[in-house]
Amino acid sequence: MEFGIFNSLYVPHQVTDGVPDPQAVQHERLMDEITWTKAADRSGFKYTWATEHHFLTEYSHLSANESFLAYLAGVTDRIHLGSGIFNITPPVNHPARVAERVAMIDHLSEGRMEFGVGRGSSSTEQKGFGIQDPELTKLMVDEVFPEFKRMWSTTDYRFDGEYFSMPPRNVLPKPYTDPHPPLWIAAGNPSTFEKAARMGVGVLCFAMGAPDMLKGLVEIYKNTIDQAEPVGEYVNNNVMITSQMLCLNDGQKAREISCDMNGSYQNSLVFHYLDTFPKPPFVPEWPQEIPDPTLEQIEQGVQVGASIVGTPDDCAYGLQKWADIGVDQIIMGPSGSVYPDELLERSIKLFGDEVIPRFDTDEEHSTSRYRAAAAERLR
Repeated sequence: MEFGIFNSLYVPHQVTDGVPDPQAVQHERLMDEITWTKAADRSGFKYTWATEHHFLTEYSHLSANESFLAYLAGVTDRIHLGSGIFNITPPVNHPARVAERVAMIDHLSEGRMEFGVGRGSSSTEQKGFGIQDPELTKLMVDEVFPEFKRMWSTTDYRFDGEYFSMPPRNVLPKPYTDPHPPLWIAAGNPSTFEKAARMGVGVLCFAMGAPDMLKGLVEIYKNTIDQAEPVGEYVNNNVMITSQMLCLNDGQKAREISCDMNGSYQNSLVFHYLDTFPKPPFVPEWPQEIPDPTLEQIEQGVQVGASIVGTPDDCAYGLQKWADIGVDQIIMGPSGSVYPDELLERSIKLFGDEVIPRFDTDEEHSTSRYRAAAAERLR
């Protein structure tokens, strides 16, 4: 099982209230994300995933993740740089521009780009770009996603579709890697997990819960992937799950800190903005907030694998439950909290030193192996 971190530029009011210059705080949060990613790169994390969101005050100010990832390419060495996601609906991003950005980041990082796609999860975003019917975004993704392989493999690309069209053009640059970066798609329910497997792409699962709750989705994917008809040149057999992590030598201190990290406020914003997500019955109507967890709830989460919190042994205990259901990659979300920088860097280093080696002893990224096998086959 491999590991990564998640970048979202979460700027809750708790860090800007009473501050003379809130924009300065936003800048500091952005630079903090770079600091955490560099720490993860040094500590054996293999991936970082940067989201793309628009107009979602507090929840995520990371609207230009292609710029963020391009910057990271120059200040990191080994970590792969993932779009989690690039919105590929044509009203938001023209597909040819997406293909160009992915290829450019692949060059700047010398082959470390991971291309994750999605359709956006919020009517606030979709309507901001003129998409009035969220159901249309599914059709847009179905039309667009298979076209990237063609854009990267021909010098005379043309397309006449329902949601975008273009005359014959050479989409440049072509990717650095042969044949192209690994493909992923955001998914959170049984039908999208199965669809991702049939397309032969990795799953970016941003669902919240314990391993037992997501076990069925992973099984659907793994039982279907052998029947894939890939939209790319190769199958990327990968399930990624997101979680929160705080790893300290003092396990009790880690639990206490996790009770007051503003993570529940972020979860409240998830269900406020991302209205295409099903809302569990325990989530109150906005502006009421999900309460911060108690120590007892944190401990319950540790025991079932929903909270990767505590000592290295505690974290490994919870992670084993994810490994047992077949998850390939766990992504930790430090940016979804208000932890101090020093604490996060210490946690990332300890996790990298003492937890990652228990699960990931392979120097090579799994996606690099899939891609290299395809390059050999296609020669």
